[in-house]
Amino acid sequence: MLRNRVSKLAAATAAGAMLMAAAACGSGDDTSTATSEASSSAAPGGAALKVGLAYDIGGRGDGSFNDAAARGLDQAVSELKAEKKELEAAAGETDAQKEERIRLLASNGYNPVIAVGFAYSEPLKKVAPEFPDVKFAIVDDDAATGENISNLVFSEEQGSFLVGVAAAIKSKKDSIGFVGGVDVPLIHKFQAGFEAGAKAVKPDIKVQSKYLTQPPDFAGFNDPAKGKTAAQGMFDSGADVVYQAAGGSGSGVFEAAKAAGAMAIGVDSDQAALPAYADVKDVIITSMIKKIDVAVFDFLKRASEGTVQAGKTVYDLKADGVGYSTTGGKIDDITSQIDEYKQKIINGEITVPSS
Repeated sequence: MLRNRVSKLAAATAAGAMLMAAAACGSGDDTSTATSEASSSAAPGGAALKVGLAYDIGGRGDGSFNDAAARGLDQAVSELKAEKKELEAAAGETDAQKEERIRLLASNGYNPVIAVGFAYSEPLKKVAPEFPDVKFAIVDDDAATGENISNLVFSEEQGSFLVGVAAAIKSKKDSIGFVGGVDVPLIHKFQAGFEAGAKAVKPDIKVQSKYLTQPPDFAGFNDPAKGKTAAQGMFDSGADVVYQAAGGSGSGVFEAAKAAGAMAIGVDSDQAALPAYADVKDVIITSMIKKIDVAVFDFLKRASEGTVQAGKTVYDLKADGVGYSTTGGKIDDITSQIDEYKQKIINGEITVPSS
């Protein structure tokens, strides 16, 4: 990545060469639809969108978080005839490298630019003011704010509550587990919702929890071996259902569940339906669906119409921004019970903790 920031002109010149090289490597709060909390601002109209997307660690093909964003981008290419440029993060990289990835896209004419993941928060705060005419969006973060920044965030705790209900009902041992990729506030939302849902069904259920890495080490989102070891420890300690919010590390959790003859719960995408998990789909009883694809496509559609809104848009249960999957039929017998809890959350009868 670029390291000399003496002038924007120098950065922009080098950026063109770097994007050519990169091409060889890569190809809602109280809401009814999704709540937007900011004033609208015009986006480029008329010409086809040139969309730049910067992935989080794991990139396209992680079978989870990044792939969900990729589906929204692909939909925009198909339906909006958008052009795209995708750049991926590397393990152990610095904020400065993330800054340059976003800067590369913006300085080479990509508008809008989407940063996938909260790890881009500080970098985006620095880069967005340099390009006031470029519309930026960031997934999973509302701390990076500005007149040209849209924050696409989710009520992960609500969707996690529902799969916690499923885990508690399906558990025969009254012992379940949670594996988080990295010990950060965002992943705490998944754990908090999961535990609350399980305890709503069985107040005395045992919930084990394990985080694979601590920040600034974000490798926990892309280390299947660590995921497998953590889950195996839970199964050995009596759990029979484990929920993972660990990105690419989740495949290891599924492998551990299969080896133990146990059950697992996926995250972000309907993981039992993905080819990448064909060998372990039988142990995935459900997944917490986080509709990043919907949020990404919504943002890009607004960009194509010139109606982009800066500020926060929250995708929650009421907005159908989170939910749960039923692929494989493993929870068909309990969906009515899960949906009762879902409606109580939507109605405000249940407030799900987020920490």
